Amino acid sequence: MSKTVASGADAFVEPRKETRPDFKELKSIEKERREILLRAELPFWRILMFWSGTCLKEIATDSLVWTTLIIYIGIRIYANIVDYVPDSVELLQKTNVGILGGFLSFFLVLFVNQTNGRFLEMYGFSKACSGRIQDVAGLAKTQLPIEVADRLVRHFNAAHIAGYVGLNAIGQGSPYSKTYFFDHYNEEAKLLTPAEMKEISRHDMDNSGLCMKELTTWCQQDVTDARIAGHIDTYQEKFFHDKILAFRAAMDGMYDYTDQPPHFFYIHFLVLLSALYLPLFAIDTAYAAGWGADKAIGLDILQGLIVFLQCVFVVGLRSLATNMIDPYGDDLEDLSVINYVEGTLEICSTIMNARQE
Repeated sequence: MSKTVASGADAFVEPRKETRPDFKELKSIEKERREILLRAELPFWRILMFWSGTCLKEIATDSLVWTTLIIYIGIRIYANIVDYVPDSVELLQKTNVGILGGFLSFFLVLFVNQTNGRFLEMYGFSKACSGRIQDVAGLAKTQLPIEVADRLVRHFNAAHIAGYVGLNAIGQGSPYSKTYFFDHYNEEAKLLTPAEMKEISRHDMDNSGLCMKELTTWCQQDVTDARIAGHIDTYQEKFFHDKILAFRAAMDGMYDYTDQPPHFFYIHFLVLLSALYLPLFAIDTAYAAGWGADKAIGLDILQGLIVFLQCVFVVGLRSLATNMIDPYGDDLEDLSVINYVEGTLEICSTIMNARQE
């Protein structure tokens, strides 16, 4: 969000100051994410015991769910108070709300499939970035002098981490910042020297992907310098460049997907359908639960559970899809970026320190 400040004929937009989680908070989120991934293999009764990482929080805080249930309960209270059958009961029996429910189900499932495809595609991009860095580390270790290889791998890992920080430029609110993310790993792994940090300081890493682009170009320059120095030939140089450019293409893929989420028109259409359908379903179910001599508390409870289950289905599917739109946030369902970064750094360290007797 931003705030417009006007003074006379002049006006400017003052950007909102966002507070991003520090590294300790990011690690806490990451730890819970990794634990949630292991829950998929638990027995069903244990899965039902969890609150975090489930649809329950979304359903419990969604006003549409409560509105729908209140409509149903209100009609059933009225039905149990009066002793006659209103004329509207017979009229509502001629409606067919189920047709609308069928259309809504189709679009919700389609929406989930689309966002799940996006999510898995971006996961593939993240793993591809890590894979290309490992490829280059292995090639550098075996084909370049140790100081040249170390410089190339340092620059490549720095580009990887800067790429995730630069996702903030897309406006999705990525929690990975230069101060609490890049600087932490830069100090821990000694990726860039003070002189190199000064060189890239002209780019706003928190709000631009240009830093990642420049660091990737540094990697290409490192390879070219190695060929000029006679450490590798042109064929080996091309192989290095192919790996580096594949990394940049995968990182660009993340930026492209994050920059273009599903159309708001589509999401608004689904929300509008949901907002119209669930109250109608509650009314239709409440009137069909029995009036006069046909009413029964047990049937009221059973039909109420059906209304609640329909809310779980509609709101749950919609929440599931929207949570997968941006997998580089701070939700527990998002991708494990810290795991990818630390895993890549650890593997690169293993490769560069490999010794053979």
